[in-house]
Amino acid sequence: MKITIAPSEHDFDVMAAWRIIGQILKKPDSVIGLSTGQTTKNMHAIVSDIYKRYPFDTSRITLFNVDELTNLPRSYAGCCYTMIRDQLADALDIPDERFIMPQTISDDYKEECRLFQERLEKKGGIDLQMLGLGYNGHIGINQPGTPFGSETWVSPMDPVFEARVRKETGVGPEHELGGLTLGIRTIMRARKIVLIAKGSHKAEMVRLMLKGPVTEDIPASVLQLHPNCEFLLDADAAEYVKDMA
Repeated sequence: MKITIAPSEHDFDVMAAWRIIGQILKKPDSVIGLSTGQTTKNMHAIVSDIYKRYPFDTSRITLFNVDELTNLPRSYAGCCYTMIRDQLADALDIPDERFIMPQTISDDYKEECRLFQERLEKKGGIDLQMLGLGYNGHIGINQPGTPFGSETWVSPMDPVFEARVRKETGVGPEHELGGLTLGIRTIMRARKIVLIAKGSHKAEMVRLMLKGPVTEDIPASVLQLHPNCEFLLDADAAEYVKDMA
């Protein structure tokens, strides 16, 4: 395992941004998977700013997000398509044909899952997957208990996140919500993974992920087994694993 500890939150954001830029510069036709959330917003802004000031070739880059909400319109600001398009894809001049995302509303989500994974495979698979760490150890929307052998599927949301989405959208409990996500087996096929976590509120989960057993109860723990995974942490998130760096 490679563990990198950034001395500050700003350093963390810059280092994470350069993981994306470095992949683009190294392989100009890369397929790059992203994640959304508070951990990634600043790093996406840094990538965009560097591209604006020092343009580099993105004409063959393919972007996607590891997951997407279901049964909500893309007009909802919390949809992953909308966040990545606003935060990064537009800034990097990535057209829709090179921004692979499932539909948020569908009559056949099983088919959406198949198409999402098939489109990535036809591009040659994932060169770099940036992954956030969920408060309960989830990666993508693979909640605790998800089988390690899972492929792309529609997972239930965790209750805390679902409550927030319903409050923001006004969607009632009679309307089923979920998250279409790359499965754990699918994620593990990525040629390179960078797991990012910052903040003291992630420190205990980082400890369990890296020092605990590999268990489906903590999906991120499976990354211990990936041959090319970097765990990029800020000093607060790394509080209990500094001896491993």
